[in-house]
Amino acid sequence: MDTSLLNKKFERIGARLKIGEVPTTRRNTNGLLALDIGTDRRGEFFEIRSRIETSAEIEVLDVRPTERHLLLLVRENGEKHKYLCGHDERHWFVAGIPESAPVGTVDQAKMALQPNEVKNAVARNRVSGKTRNRRKNAAFIRQGEWFFLPVGELVIDENLVLKDEPLRRGNGGKPHWVEFCYRSGGELVYVCSRHPNGVTATQYQRLISGSKSAKNWGWTAMKRNPGVYVRGKVSHLDHATITLHGWHQVVMNTENESSAMRHVAFLD
Repeated sequence: MDTSLLNKKFERIGARLKIGEVPTTRRNTNGLLALDIGTDRRGEFFEIRSRIETSAEIEVLDVRPTERHLLLLVRENGEKHKYLCGHDERHWFVAGIPESAPVGTVDQAKMALQPNEVKNAVARNRVSGKTRNRRKNAAFIRQGEWFFLPVGELVIDENLVLKDEPLRRGNGGKPHWVEFCYRSGGELVYVCSRHPNGVTATQYQRLISGSKSAKNWGWTAMKRNPGVYVRGKVSHLDHATITLHGWHQVVMNTENESSAMRHVAFLD
């Protein structure tokens, strides 16, 4: 890889890049290459680490200095993976783009990260141009990887409304906290530090039946993939707090559809 050219491309968006020849040890990633956000005395920087024997090719496809974003392409073992690298409010980030999306520019990458619910809301509200990629427009409000879509009048039994609830994507990242939350439907799962993505009721019963210590793993009953609606304040350590007036449907961006995310060590 041409490290000098890569450095120049990252410098154009105001970022620093460090490239190493050993696998990252911050968190487990699969494959021969790992992407991360590191911190030193000068602040945050992008980090690309690869095994010595890797044959991965890395190329920057598009750079947007004004937006402080770039699109990175990685060719590895006959596969192509793309990543949107940039600055969002307070920090640098890396987001894997779904391989099914034909992406060649930063704008296309941002659109590929919008799930169908968001695209439909954008169409209904006739949001066009660069406005559709802003953190707030007529169709949605975005905080990090979460989109909040206004739903108008929503009749909810207030006795079922939860307070100060976390929004998690199940990968160990820092949660977003919502003031008021209502969850509808979904699959019952049991979550603990050893099983952050949750296990089904059947798997849970099998675990606690097969191990005396399993009962003491700090389990919490949660719903997987429920319909989630929130209102009030939404806060996160890395983002400015937003306030949602009225109920909003919650949907996550499409990062979880990308196999490229197995290379990303950084989790917000």
